[in-house]
Amino acid sequence: MNEYSKSVNGGYFYLVVALILSFIVVMCVVFLVKSYKAGIKLGMDKKVLKKTIISSATFTLLPSISILLGVIALSGTLGVPFSWLRLSVIGALQYELNVAEIAAGSLGLSGLVVSELTQEAFVTISLVMTVGILGGVFCCIFFLKKYMGKLSKKPKAEVAEDKKESKPSFGAHATTAMFVGLCAAYIGSYVGKAIPREGSDIMPLIVAIIAAACMGVFEFLIQKKNMKVLENFSLAASMLIAMAAAVLIQMVV
Repeated sequence: MNEYSKSVNGGYFYLVVALILSFIVVMCVVFLVKSYKAGIKLGMDKKVLKKTIISSATFTLLPSISILLGVIALSGTLGVPFSWLRLSVIGALQYELNVAEIAAGSLGLSGLVVSELTQEAFVTISLVMTVGILGGVFCCIFFLKKYMGKLSKKPKAEVAEDKKESKPSFGAHATTAMFVGLCAAYIGSYVGKAIPREGSDIMPLIVAIIAAACMGVFEFLIQKKNMKVLENFSLAASMLIAMAAAVLIQMVV
């Protein structure tokens, strides 16, 4: 293990992250207890409350697999403690990897390559990732209350006289457009890497296609076969299948 790997996986770093996450766990337990007591005061059945807690905890485990995969993916270059912290509080694997690679590129590195990373580069990448994700936090602090007030109001739907169907709002179109743009950006980068030239790599595109196909199968089962239980682990399962396929293809090739 080189000096960089030792520093980003140091015991002091583990301690700091453990303290932060312990505080969050305690806060969650406090809110859980307060919510349970509030439910009792409202006259809710204790059996119903306990069943809700158990079912919620059970269905939380499966989606968390994708978060664990993200920690594993980042820990190879940014260390276990920081990756553990970033994906345990706020953030998502898609954002973390993308921003980390952008920050690394701006530093003149070829990417998140352990042999090229230094402690200074780690600090810069970590700062960019952390500051970038704070936009959502500040939006929630200053604008969430007003936004939730709009959501609670009855929407002004334009109803067609013959079909009696409401038109989709601008927010629905904007969300779809942003999602399509995000997917296009990632797929475009994979296609660019797959173009035959020195240093080209077709594996990201193959893995993306396999993951998309798996997700398509899950969506078919959820939407057409009414297998709603698959919603809780379709993302994690698609990621695992695609990663396993990548390993198998590398072994064969």
